[in-house]
Amino acid sequence: MFNSILTLIRGRAYDAEQAFIDRNAVPLLAQQIRDAASAIQSARRAVAIAVAQNEQEKSQHAAIVGRIADLETRATAALLKGSDDLALEATEAIAQLEAERGASEKAQTQFTLTIGKLKATVRTSEARLQELQRGERLARATEQTQKLDAACDGNSGLATLDEAEQTLARLQAYQDRYEIAASAMKEMDAANRPEIVIAKLANAGFGAPLGLSADDVLARLRDRINSAA
Repeated sequence: MFNSILTLIRGRAYDAEQAFIDRNAVPLLAQQIRDAASAIQSARRAVAIAVAQNEQEKSQHAAIVGRIADLETRATAALLKGSDDLALEATEAIAQLEAERGASEKAQTQFTLTIGKLKATVRTSEARLQELQRGERLARATEQTQKLDAACDGNSGLATLDEAEQTLARLQAYQDRYEIAASAMKEMDAANRPEIVIAKLANAGFGAPLGLSADDVLARLRDRINSAA
């Protein structure tokens, strides 16, 4: 019985933990993404440090190779002049430098492999991070939409959205009627103004024209051209 109670307590604790995680999944995801981004930044720095160390190793290797070549030249000159003791010292130094050269080459090989692996890991991690960031943005948008849906279902204030839309439709209809009425009033006012009636009659060809038309101006220009000819 006691074991069953303990099992039940653990089960309820697990359910409560999972429910807490579900309720806080978005901020939890955001923090996990920030932690991952920080880790990736650290990995980038590690790659940069490894590259710098490899470049330094290459410089040291080049210096060792140069010293070996110089000592070989000098040792050969010493042998040619019979200075065997100096030549022997030179060859001992050459042997030590060659050991250093071999160790440097191994280090460079190791650096190259490590740098390649680190770069591949960083590239993969960056792609996964970008995908997570897109997913987080989508999750936040979905969460906000779900909250709005829930609020609309349970909030009488937001439930008036339908009423507001109906009010807007009535307002737009009223404004349309007002525009039509105003236009009709303008037309009626214009019809009652004598100068407008006179202009209409003149444009229709009844009575003297009130001003020069384009045809009149064209005819005058033609007369001018003919007179000049």
